[in-house]
Amino acid sequence: MNSQPIESANRTYVRAASLADLPEGARTTVNLDGHVIALFHTPEGIFAVDNRCPHMGFPLDRGTVKDCILTCHWHHARFDLHSGGAFDPWADDVRAFPVKVEGGDILIDLAPRGDSHRHRVERLRDGIERNLSLVIGKSVIAMLDETGDAREAFRIGLEFGTHYRRDGWGAGLTTLSCMMNLLPHLRVEDRARAMFHGLCSVANDSDGHPPRFEMRPLPGIGASLAEIKRWFRRFVEVRDTDGAERCIVSAVRTGAAPREVADMMFAAATDHRYLDGGHTLDFTNKAFEALDHAGWDLAEPVLASLARGYATGTRMEESNSWRNPVDLVAILETAFETIPEALDLGRRSHPNWSDRDALVAVILGDDPQAVVDAMLAALREGCAPADLASAVAYAASLRIARFPTSNEFGDWDTAHHSFTFANAVHQSVRRVDSVELVRGIFDGAMTVYLNRFLNVPAAKLPETNGNGRSAADRLAELPTLLDRQQQVNQTGTLVAEYLAAGGEPGALLATLGNSLLREDRDFHAIQDIEAALHQYSILKGTSAAAHVLIATTRYLAAHAPTVRAQAQTYQIALRLNRGEHVFDEN
Repeated sequence: MNSQPIESANRTYVRAASLADLPEGARTTVNLDGHVIALFHTPEGIFAVDNRCPHMGFPLDRGTVKDCILTCHWHHARFDLHSGGAFDPWADDVRAFPVKVEGGDILIDLAPRGDSHRHRVERLRDGIERNLSLVIGKSVIAMLDETGDAREAFRIGLEFGTHYRRDGWGAGLTTLSCMMNLLPHLRVEDRARAMFHGLCSVANDSDGHPPRFEMRPLPGIGASLAEIKRWFRRFVEVRDTDGAERCIVSAVRTGAAPREVADMMFAAATDHRYLDGGHTLDFTNKAFEALDHAGWDLAEPVLASLARGYATGTRMEESNSWRNPVDLVAILETAFETIPEALDLGRRSHPNWSDRDALVAVILGDDPQAVVDAMLAALREGCAPADLASAVAYAASLRIARFPTSNEFGDWDTAHHSFTFANAVHQSVRRVDSVELVRGIFDGAMTVYLNRFLNVPAAKLPETNGNGRSAADRLAELPTLLDRQQQVNQTGTLVAEYLAAGGEPGALLATLGNSLLREDRDFHAIQDIEAALHQYSILKGTSAAAHVLIATTRYLAAHAPTVRAQAQTYQIALRLNRGEHVFDEN
């Protein structure tokens, strides 16, 4: 409809229709400056709203009006015609337009109102609070479209997850942090999808939980960081969650540097063997990575949310598998006594240590004492802790690369936990130069040893078959393979062929990320790919780098395809953001 603006009371009104054409009880739709607007003439007056239901885009002119409440017939969302406000939080408010009648004409004010960015932020918070995936999707897509920066949405999720889950840091916040780390490797169009997965995971992980009431720091600045560190480790030892949490927030409040607080926490995380199946150290590493993205001003609530895991986590020195038939804990405790001497000797000798392949072969062997001895020898020969941790992480990835499909399906996760723990130790050692943290490297090696039977018989590392296909053709086939179950060996071979054919690794990483995001959220698959990308970035240019990517692709193939319900929800949100029709007119 062509319309002429009419200036009135600081608003710009346009003619929408003739009053004679809209008698009381009638409704119609008009097109004005790109807006499709539904007009309703009720006993209370004439109202105008955007004709697209904000929930899923159904035409509101097909709805029912009673007592100035408009009900959409698709999912029964209800709206106040005066303001457009929704009575159902999953539906979102519909835009209402001011209306007046002059000279027999119905005039509508099309001027934008309100702060759209603030509204999107509020709706994101609503979606997380009520665990509404579609609301989260619509909000995060709009926010990233507007700014291209995911940090605001990430920070909102981080703050919510640390406050509204009594048990503290868990799978949801780890997933969110993994997704934030993955963003640089993803296609631009997949970045909002990654944040959608992460934020939905936080919402789901917190759903139904009571909030966590945070401890205040100790009053004053009396205790030194060294004293707080001793107290923290003691409270963890006796499983005192409250004491441990108060030490964490007090350490931050002293003004200690992030590296100093990390040193305190990683020391306690490695006082016990493979604490909570490796999750305690892994979650701690992710919390510090989250603060790298969000800012250190959130350190107190974020790090305090870890306290419960420290105090209540299972300790492998109390488990049968670490004590029998070989007492791995005794072997490790003897080795730990010599770590300071080995590090000191290695730092003074300064040779160019380069025996990673030989060390990895020992770590993958059947003799835990030989594994520990070889690792101590490497430290004495000048192997830096970060390089030692890298070797263990690579060995752990080979357990997945060589995992035979004849194993129990659940055993994939046994190998996976070893790899993600070893990766977390590696990332932590790169953050903090700590003698205590080196113990975690040895713990990781013992998990690789304990998983040795998962490679019996070991699957062969794939080789190229020389079929002459281009790298691009191979990469295009990967999503298709992942549409079918149990394509584990086929996908591993395809990745090997792609890299051998000179395929660009960045394109492979982006395709893996896209394939991951098609699936319903799987905590372990997300962790695995994120850890693999960390390790790939360190090993880039070596055959080991290819093996890490082969391993994580095999793991993803073992866990795909899923129902992909989350992908459907995200696609609906994306189409609504683009202004497309979700419903079928036919």
